[in-house]
Amino acid sequence: MASRRELKKNVNYILGELFTECLIQTNYVPGTNKDKAEEIMLNILKVQDDIVCRISHTEPGNVKAFYKKLRADFDAKVNEIIDSIGKLN
Repeated sequence: MASRRELKKNVNYILGELFTECLIQTNYVPGTNKDKAEEIMLNILKVQDDIVCRISHTEPGNVKAFYKKLRADFDAKVNEIIDSIGKLN
């Protein structure tokens, strides 16, 4: 299992890239809904805070299941964000 620090770095990197993609789309793609883009960027920041907090405070007990659920939740939220960025136009 990777260290918590590496896991946090990966989460921050992925969500940072999504935030940047959304920001670039709002500034350089004409016809983009800026209000929806701001909502998506706010959602990205909330997801980042939530996931990093969950990594920092691992639940005692079955750690393997905890991280499995964390990864499933993270993947679902990232896919949701990617879909919403694709629908900005």
